[in-house]
Amino acid sequence: MRRLHSSAKDFATHFARIVNDRRESDENVSRDVAEILAEVKRTGDEALRNYTMRFDHHALTADTSSWRITADQCKAAYDFLPAEAKDALNLAADRIRAYHEGQLPQDRDYRDAANVRLGAKWFPVDAAGLYVPGGRAAYPSSLLMNAIPAKVAGVERLVVCTPTPKGAINDLVLAAAHLCGIDEIWRVGGAQAVGAMAYGTERIRPVDVITGPGNAWVAEAKRQLYGVVGIDMVAGPSEILVIADGKNDPDWIAADLLSQAEHDPTSQSILITDDAAFAELVEDAVDVLCAQLATKDVARKSWDDYGAVIVVDDLLAEAPALANALAAEHVELAVDDPDAMFALIKHAGSVFLGRLTPEAVGDYVAGPNHVLPTGRRARFASGLSVLDFMKRTSFIALDESALQAIGPAAAALADIEGLPAHAASVRVRLK
Repeated sequence: MRRLHSSAKDFATHFARIVNDRRESDENVSRDVAEILAEVKRTGDEALRNYTMRFDHHALTADTSSWRITADQCKAAYDFLPAEAKDALNLAADRIRAYHEGQLPQDRDYRDAANVRLGAKWFPVDAAGLYVPGGRAAYPSSLLMNAIPAKVAGVERLVVCTPTPKGAINDLVLAAAHLCGIDEIWRVGGAQAVGAMAYGTERIRPVDVITGPGNAWVAEAKRQLYGVVGIDMVAGPSEILVIADGKNDPDWIAADLLSQAEHDPTSQSILITDDAAFAELVEDAVDVLCAQLATKDVARKSWDDYGAVIVVDDLLAEAPALANALAAEHVELAVDDPDAMFALIKHAGSVFLGRLTPEAVGDYVAGPNHVLPTGRRARFASGLSVLDFMKRTSFIALDESALQAIGPAAAALADIEGLPAHAASVRVRLK
């Protein structure tokens, strides 16, 4: 874990190393994924059988049940849930749905001053593929966060691919699938699943958009297939930036830092504070809490290898610029006036305002999507939304007066660009 002070002479150098640290796939992953995708494209189901046995030790046989999970299995998993878990899933689904319904775009249809009719219509994609991890990160919340926006957008066909290592099925994921009304679930994971959804195989029909979290191989597969299909984003390891003053309970902040560290050994947790003594208390609290976690091995490695504590002299004056440079996936503002600091932060996946707003609430029940840009991509990307499952088609309509008003300029520009057929197609109508 790195300790930095903004007043140190070498601060800029050490901070730049944190900003530029790439904790994502290497060239070997890229090469392996390219080979897997090529094989899936070439041999289809045969490739899925081979890779699923090799990586997940699950046999995809002639029996359909080895390939697919049925809607009845999902309903049974939901019905069997304890009441507390069922209520929590329903609350999360309701809040996620309500938030994303507010994102639906409006069609436009109007006439401008030249009497040209202009506008745009929004349409959902026909089919969306949702990747749901099945190893360390088998989370029903991720299924809700991906499926509900697609449903709100109006996507008719939702396809879920999820690995079932040694045949094991995650009942909470199935319950979430039932809640979202998904009935096409394939027991296939990894880069091969992404390839199957993009290219299609004998059994799995292709989709138009693929979303959802996954390991380095899944993320790399999505990156390589962008253009064959749409994707939500290329996501790397989780990250959190906590900006906190010394008035916080160090145990609270330690828990927030570890909430992302426990995701993966390459996750990153960073604290920025203006109180050096408080920073030491947080570090001690991280050690104590980490030792108590069932995920302590993962969290400890993440904190030791990638964690950082940065002490600044003036939190409001210095922290926003550092936050914008980091462009973190999650940013917590545990300060007296979070809105004043939020006004200065322009690069973040999602921001959590105030001492009583832990990032974990956003992971589950707040409503905004928890699929967020990582690896400084918040500089140019946003979290998953309804718009990731939709596309816009513009339209134009001219009558005689409108063509007379703007047609000559179009023909003139075509002449300038050396495209005479373009110009002719306008001028023949002007005559």
